[in-house]
Amino acid sequence: MKRFLNSRDTIVTEAIDGLLLSSGGKNLARLDGYPHIKVIVRKDWDKSKVAVISGGGAGHEPAHAGFVGAGMLTAAISGEIFASPSVDAVLAGIMAVTGEPGCLLIVKNYTGDRLNFGLAAEKAKQLGYKVEMVIVSDDIALPDSPKPRGIAGTLFVHKIAGHLAETGAALETVKQAAQDATGAMYSLGVSLSSCTIPGQKPERRRGEKAHREAELGLGIHGEPGAATIDPQSVSHVVDMMVDKLLQTLPAGKLKLGLLINSLGSVPPIEMGVIANEVVNSRLGEQVELVFGPAPLMTSLDMNGFSLSLIELNDNRIEALLSPVAPIAWVPGFKIEPITVLPVPQFKRAAEFQRSDNKLTATVVRNICDVLIEKEQELNGLDAKVGDGDTGSTFATAARSVAEKLNGPGLPLAEPEQLCLAVGELLGKTMGGSSGVLMSIFFTAVGTTLQSSSNNWNLALEAGIHAMQYYGGAKKGDRTMLDALIPAISALKTGTLKTAADAAQEGANATAEMTKAHAGRSSYVNAANLRGVKDPGAVAVAFAFHAAAKAME
Repeated sequence: MKRFLNSRDTIVTEAIDGLLLSSGGKNLARLDGYPHIKVIVRKDWDKSKVAVISGGGAGHEPAHAGFVGAGMLTAAISGEIFASPSVDAVLAGIMAVTGEPGCLLIVKNYTGDRLNFGLAAEKAKQLGYKVEMVIVSDDIALPDSPKPRGIAGTLFVHKIAGHLAETGAALETVKQAAQDATGAMYSLGVSLSSCTIPGQKPERRRGEKAHREAELGLGIHGEPGAATIDPQSVSHVVDMMVDKLLQTLPAGKLKLGLLINSLGSVPPIEMGVIANEVVNSRLGEQVELVFGPAPLMTSLDMNGFSLSLIELNDNRIEALLSPVAPIAWVPGFKIEPITVLPVPQFKRAAEFQRSDNKLTATVVRNICDVLIEKEQELNGLDAKVGDGDTGSTFATAARSVAEKLNGPGLPLAEPEQLCLAVGELLGKTMGGSSGVLMSIFFTAVGTTLQSSSNNWNLALEAGIHAMQYYGGAKKGDRTMLDALIPAISALKTGTLKTAADAAQEGANATAEMTKAHAGRSSYVNAANLRGVKDPGAVAVAFAFHAAAKAME
């Protein structure tokens, strides 16, 4: 898999410096110990307060460095990707931010993290620092495991401990609150894929049905899941996860906080679907605070998500909702019913009444007939430069106008009303960009006729201007405007026959235009455009010739 990196050896240090150089790093600094010591600390830290320190392997961004700042972590210690930081790095972090009140280490339940943070804590104590450590083990995927893993629920502990430390609470108080929180958290993850580590080939541990399977309860380092499941739908997956979480929760109606975490590559639209399912599940009845959905503790590009729950009380609610500086943290919110507002009622710009004009009817009918007749010809022309549907688009519009003409009728005796009626009809039936553009043209013409005492020159110019303004094309861009603009220009001083000839000349000229600046032809190379007329321009020429014939 390709990645945006310079070298696996430098990806972590470069990513940390990128954080420090961005808006998220305004009050952050790093210790001068690259590459072996990768420690991010608060520049604005007051050592008269308890320091809160966490960390672990890289690859879980924004955890852990992204949560360093007022109200959360005082320092984060990073290892290489999925590797625990060294003892020396942890000790350096402790010494850099710990004052007389001491520090609390928040460590996920992985052997390397426990050992390295633990040994660093003991060395720090030898040096006279007050150090306590809390181990987070919120993963419920393996209920019989003597050492459950620490996963995204760890962020709840960061938030609670960071809040208390910021308020000046004593080390014993901060530790006790963090310890109590770890015993009241429950997390479970699911993924459609494992993660891929830079410089390593993706692990293939599932068989032929891998594209139809998901792993329930896999770890944030890609460890195998507790079970392989068939992810029939989001609701099915969420139901399975909710069942397991409810089985683990203590009995009784609890008030819960919910963290919905993307593990890396689930797009926001899918995370929105997941959030909707979880909040509306049986579990949702007990959820009072929601955090996310957001990528908070990821696993590189793992295509999965995790749900973390924490039992709430007044103190935890206060801590979890208190403001923080790190922009990676997403503020929690209380669940409120979706507000649905009525669609604004509006009236049509005009009520079109049938009126008769034999000549106008003949012109309209001729245009409709020729566009229907030329459907396949225009489709064939469009197939050379686009998706082959221009003829069908114009024919659909023509049929809708003809149906209206032969049925309820059109305001044929009132030009401005006729243009507005055709504009409204095309906007509903023609489809595609061409339909919208023609609707804009006729609507602008009709509106201008109303306000200009039927000044056709002014009205037609207004139609052209509106098409150019909203569509972004101009003459020479190889569009229907290349026929429409010269036709309308000729009409100012000539007849419909003159206008039809000008439209035909403009349509013919598009065959020599080897670069289109609008529409699907803009994606076609010059060789394929040369010698092929723009189908929209040809359709306009057909329409003008039909109108001219009706006037003979």
